[in-house]
Amino acid sequence: MEQVCKHIEDIQEIKVADQLVCEECRKVDGWWVHLRTCQTCGATLCCDSSPAKHMTKHFHHTGHPVASSAEPGERWLWCYKDEAFVEY
Repeated sequence: MEQVCKHIEDIQEIKVADQLVCEECRKVDGWWVHLRTCQTCGATLCCDSSPAKHMTKHFHHTGHPVASSAEPGERWLWCYKDEAFVEY
């Protein structure tokens, strides 16, 4: 069995993106590569391969530790605080 961090272990239900857009990039006519959804508040933001790296900034600003991939067909979680990854 995979060991996962407490932050991932505590998630009861996976939050999914309402729309497949980076909420912050859209405000400034930016662009993104891939999207992530915060498992604390449900914000959908761009990944670290994107120019603005909004999800990482969100983690540093809010402390919300876990994001999921919002990309169709991808089913995984990443904990920024513990640098833990798990597929589901």
